[in-house]
Amino acid sequence: MTRLFASDLHLDAARPEITDQFLGLLAGAARDAQSLYLLGDLFEVWLGDDEPGALGERVIAALAALSGAGVSLFVMQGNRDFLLGERFCERAGASLMTDPTIVTIGDERVLVTHGDALCTGDTAYQRLRSLVRDPDVQRAFQALPVDRRRALAEQARAGSRAHLAEADEYITDVSQDAVERALQAAGVSILLHGHTHRPAVHRFRAGDQDCTRIVLGDWHREGSVLRWDEAGYELLRLERG
Repeated sequence: MTRLFASDLHLDAARPEITDQFLGLLAGAARDAQSLYLLGDLFEVWLGDDEPGALGERVIAALAALSGAGVSLFVMQGNRDFLLGERFCERAGASLMTDPTIVTIGDERVLVTHGDALCTGDTAYQRLRSLVRDPDVQRAFQALPVDRRRALAEQARAGSRAHLAEADEYITDVSQDAVERALQAAGVSILLHGHTHRPAVHRFRAGDQDCTRIVLGDWHREGSVLRWDEAGYELLRLERG
């Protein structure tokens, strides 16, 4: 059976072509899959499950239709939509995944993660990540009026753009040491992640085993999906019409 993996769609009302392509996938090829895994940053901004907005409602309806057709859905939080929660998943017919988690595919055990926790060279980002993942901070944020949440989210986006513009490329990529530690701790040899927007398949030696790191791409210019079935896996580019 086919499993599909995607991440970093960054759905935003300002980029309707990405939403249209994703909804087309949900209504089309994804219907033939056993399961669909969304590994973070489904949305560019998520203010909370209590405020999905018009875009969120469209996506929830499309995901619910897919799960209603018998496809298993799994959703992981990313660094942009870390407030996605159980309420969203319940409405969409999805399961909320712990980051990281192990997915068994045939005889393979695969460690899946959004990937931002592996970018340990970016110490400023890691401090911010720890802050926004704090449950007390999240509760305080979600208690704010929606307009205030939206303003703070826009400030955070502007800060992120400025930080990325100044950071060296190696800092915003995953650390090889962090990758190897994660694989060793999980007792697996395959890692699948997104976040870096650098789609590729990396093979390397770690300790006494051959390892593989599969990186999903973003959807800014085209779609990016990993298809995994009985024949193996394939990282696909989905052209946008």
